[in-house]
Order: sequence, then C-alpha cells, then structure tokens
Amino acid sequence: MRLVVRAAEVSGATRLLGVVGAHVDSCLYHGQASIDFVDRLIAGEARVSVPTTLNVGGIDLLHPELFRGDPDLAAHSAELMERYRALGARPTYTCAPYQLPDARPSLGQHVAWGESNAIAFANSVLGARTNRYGDFIDIAAAITGRVPDVGLHRDEARRATFILRLADDVPAPLRDDDSLFGVLGIVLGRRAGSAVAAIDGLPAEQSEDRLKALAAAAASSGAVAMFHVIGSTPEASSVDPDLPVEEVTFAELRSARRELSTGLDRPLSAVSLGTPHASMAQLRRYAELLGGAAVHPEVECLVSTGRDVLAEAEAEGVAGTLRRAGVELLTDTCSYIAPILRPHDGMVMTDSGKWAYYAPGNIGTRVVYATAAECLDSAVAGRVMRHDGAWGAEWSTA
Repeated sequence: MRLVVRAAEVSGATRLLGVVGAHVDSCLYHGQASIDFVDRLIAGEARVSVPTTLNVGGIDLLHPELFRGDPDLAAHSAELMERYRALGARPTYTCAPYQLPDARPSLGQHVAWGESNAIAFANSVLGARTNRYGDFIDIAAAITGRVPDVGLHRDEARRATFILRLADDVPAPLRDDDSLFGVLGIVLGRRAGSAVAAIDGLPAEQSEDRLKALAAAAASSGAVAMFHVIGSTPEASSVDPDLPVEEVTFAELRSARRELSTGLDRPLSAVSLGTPHASMAQLRRYAELLGGAAVHPEVECLVSTGRDVLAEAEAEGVAGTLRRAGVELLTDTCSYIAPILRPHDGMVMTDSGKWAYYAPGNIGTRVVYATAAECLDSAVAGRVMRHDGAWGAEWSTA
C-alpha cells in the first residue's frame, strides 16, 4: 500500500480507485532484485485481492527445451514465474490477456495492467481503464486492489488531442490490408508519444487482431497507452471533429515499413509469428496459409501464443496441423526477449511490427517485415518470397 500511495502522491492523485483485475509484468526476470521483491511479498503472506493474470516470463515452462541460453538464466526465470503463482496469480504467461474470455474487462471497468500492448488494447479496444503499470507497482495494485485515480482512469485524459488522418494518396486496398496496422502503429507512436490520438481513414469495424497489431507497434515506438479508431473503437464517438488534423501520407507509411526491414540482403534463416501472442483466429489462418505444405528444413518457423489459446488449438487440431508442417509453437515467453531462435547468420521474417521494431536491438538479428502469407510462403520455399500487393511491387523500394 505504501507503493500505491507513493505513486498517487507522485502523480498528483487525491484518492485511490478500486480495480476489478490486474495483469502483472513483474514475472519477467531482470535480475536478483526481481526474486528478492516477490520473496518479501511471499514472506509477508501477501495474496492478490483481485483476479490477476501473469505476463510472459523468460522461459517457456511447457516447452523448456526451446530455451537456448544460459541454464542459470533459465532456472531463475522459471523460479520467478512460479513465485508469482504463490501470490494467487493465474499462470497465464501471456502478453495478450484480452484473448482470455474470463480475463477481459468490460467497458468502463478499472484495471491495473502491465505490458504495453495490453494496456493500449484495454483502453482503446475494450474501453476499460488502466494506466501504464510497470514492474512492482502492478503487483502492489493486484494485492491492494487499488490504484491512483489519475490519468486514463479519468474521462478527461481519455479524449483525443489530435486526429491522425490517412492522406488521400493512401491506396484503398492498403487501408484494408493486415500489414498496414503494424506500420501505422509505428507512425502513431512516433507522432503521438504519450498523447491520445484519433485515427481517421480506416474502414469501419476493424478486427481485434488488426487493432492488436496497431496497439503493440504504437506502444513500442512511442508511449501510447490509448488511441481511438473512428468507426472501430468504443469511445471514438467522443472525438471532437474540430481537433487539429495531422496527415499520414503513403510515402511516410512506406518509409516506416522500409525501416522495419533491416535484412533484405541476408538469406532467410527463420520466421517468427505471433507477437503479441497469436489468437485462435491467427493460428487457424496460419494453418490455412500453409495449406498442407511443409516448412523448408533449413528454415526455423516459430509461432508464439498463449498457453490457454494453445490448449484450444490442441483440442481443435490446429496445433497438430501446424506441428506436422514443421512449425514450432512457443508459449509463456517471446522470441525477441528470450534466447529461443537457433543461432544464425541470416535474417528473420515476421508479420509483427513490434517484433521487427525490438528484435534487432534485443537479440541482434536482421529482420524483414512482411505479411503472414509472405512469411509462410517464404518458410516453405526456404527463401524470401515477394508478392505484389498494396505496398507496391518491390520491397526494396516500398
């Protein structure tokens, strides 16, 4: 409670709010302090007071053989993940808790969520209310059931301050293409920083998976915790049409997309899909795109998902279909924060703007951002397969 109250003092809040749930990021190992802190909570017989899900950790507890790093790091990571279970948290180990039907907050409900993409998704797509709760504050909020009444918990902070409009030169097919959303998220993060923007110019009723990609990329390149998409998100009707307008041109989008591809001169070594964790709809789509073909033996094809979604995919047979094609299924962690991918000298293709943004710095790999279809066609062929699409014919100039 001292941590929560101190956070309120620092942020200028004059009261605390009750929350209906929490999503805790502190179970990702960052050193001995991570374990020391949770051990103090356990020693004090702390328990979470609201339903609490856990974010990714540093190792896949279901498939530990996929970890290719220091055994001591793996042991500490697993130890920390298990420690949070002792506090009563649910061992979901996913960056996409909103994909769990019983963990989704409703419109207007207050929660204390960590994990940047989940925060942006909860505020923007679900209309729930959370600030960005980092390590240690997140578990403190889960135990006390309280957060400072400030920021995005309040109506006035949730209103857009400007409109980000797709310019007239952005082709209509691109506005309704999956690959746009990761790139648009990168642009949104750079333009908005921590401000709330309203995006105009997209077709109405966009899917959750597209909005998930947008949220994840925007929270990576900026500090975006909320946005509105006119025609798609629940609070977009509050957007003032007279707000200042900034345009996003086709040239800016193409430039941002080009910056996400740093390895076009390298041979293909791996494909990494599912950042944030793949939904059931995405797993079905990946199986459909493979169409019974097998991944090339020299290419590692990895799909990350949550263990709850994996259980559903196992029951439905989709997981088996993917594995028979040579796809590795990863849970509990992510391949851009943990040593999962095989050592290689080539590049990795991904359909995730967030993965493409972070992987070069985090794990030192070269990346090519592409559509899911291009990624999987390339995985099967063993080389980069380019498709003419809404971005233009040549990746090298797109």
